[in-house]
Amino acid sequence: MADSDASPKAPARKAKPGATKTRVAEGASAEGAAAKTVRKPAGRGADISAGAGAPKTRTPKTGSVSIKATKTSIAKTRASKAAAPAKAGAGVAVATRRKAEAAQPPIPYSPDAIAEIFRRFAVQRPHPTSELEHVNTFTLLVAVVLSAQMTDAGVNRATRGLFARASTPQAMAALGEDEIRQAIKTIGFFRTKAKNVQRLSEMLRDEHGGEVPRSREALEKLPGVGRKTANVIMNTAFGEETLAVDTHILRIGNRIKIAPGKTPEAVEEGFLRIIPEGFLRHAHHWLILHGRFVCKARKPDCEHCIIADLCQADEKWCDQPAPLIALPDAPPGPQPLPPGATRPGG
Repeated sequence: MADSDASPKAPARKAKPGATKTRVAEGASAEGAAAKTVRKPAGRGADISAGAGAPKTRTPKTGSVSIKATKTSIAKTRASKAAAPAKAGAGVAVATRRKAEAAQPPIPYSPDAIAEIFRRFAVQRPHPTSELEHVNTFTLLVAVVLSAQMTDAGVNRATRGLFARASTPQAMAALGEDEIRQAIKTIGFFRTKAKNVQRLSEMLRDEHGGEVPRSREALEKLPGVGRKTANVIMNTAFGEETLAVDTHILRIGNRIKIAPGKTPEAVEEGFLRIIPEGFLRHAHHWLILHGRFVCKARKPDCEHCIIADLCQADEKWCDQPAPLIALPDAPPGPQPLPPGATRPGG
């Protein structure tokens, strides 16, 4: 006989002030009962019904269905919370970029003045190219990798013999790191650079069919190749409108206040914002050669500058622009100098 039949129903007792009433909810699912205790003050005259002194229980109408719905709700909540930081981070990045752009001081050039600057560069050098000697896209890539913290003239002296022996990824990989190192030992950091040349040659041979890839992503995966090198290859070899910022362009951007910035990336962004359409294809070489031969690091050679009247540099000491004369085209290697300008040593 069940206990509830054996025991008489106990009379209701008056609850004392401050007493609590406990309810236990039990869910009859395959995963077990889920107990929930809710404590709340019992009002005056509240009843506590007990079967043999046991607390009153209540069973949910839907067992496993209710738990499944709860799990789904929890999963959605977690996914929403996980997505929230990403959305917030993207919003912060956009806000930071806009704030930086707004904080960028205005440059002291009108759009017409900027267009005139690049028009004169285009007249002076209609078809500029790199001063790094190369015979194909692969040798250009190797030369640019070797040029880090080196003069172009110094790199050319080392690569003439190297490229005579190996001018393809297959031949360079077969040459081996030791032979490459011996050939470029006059170049700074030649050990690390020899290793990079060997490894990138093998990657080009094995992963790209012996061809230099055109995309930035693929280029920057090669050993020794960063954003600047990728920009040079994309611009010089493939005709893309990119702007590689070296020490000369970094100096010009800040000195003449046309694209000020503390980093190469900031100066690159500054130039890309202002260079008029139709001039970006050769802007990289125009700016490098102008910085190398005229707007030199120690002291600008203003009397031989074709934009002296437009320049806003504090160091400028001459306002009269040099005669605008078209220079002859030249193959990759040393480029012609403006009249009166001198080539820096090295």
